[in-house]
Amino acid sequence: MKKVLFILSLLLLIGCKSKTGGNKTEDLKISKVLPAEVNNNQQNKAYELGKRVLMTCNTSKFKPFNETEVTPSVMANTTEDRLTKTCQKFRQWYGAFKDLKLDGVYKTKHETIYRYRALYEKKVANKELRVYVNQENLISAIKSLDWDETFESKLIEK
Repeated sequence: MKKVLFILSLLLLIGCKSKTGGNKTEDLKISKVLPAEVNNNQQNKAYELGKRVLMTCNTSKFKPFNETEVTPSVMANTTEDRLTKTCQKFRQWYGAFKDLKLDGVYKTKHETIYRYRALYEKKVANKELRVYVNQENLISAIKSLDWDETFESKLIEK
């Protein structure tokens, strides 16, 4: 009887083996783009749309995105109400938004990432804005994060 239970539990363990192939390493690789290889039109678009979002904190007015600028998910998630809540915190902690300074351009298999240092009135602000542009030249994500000095050391080279 013990042998039967042992064999059944062994078969159960083999049958429950974890699946592989969910996230391929190739899809996760991020590499730095050389300045000569940067698409200037795409860079300008990323800058303008990123700045438009953060300027909402100063003006309390947001010009909604359209389908030629962003993906439907970004359009749905970037509402004036959500921006207002975020902006209240940002203005209180960092002061007025001044500008974006491009720190680097990076590429994954499916997107180009524009990494900006967000400049605020108060010097304690150490924020970054990442603007993700997909292959259709649409903004697929906009993320505000704390600045990470070690970002480039985490990159996986080609």
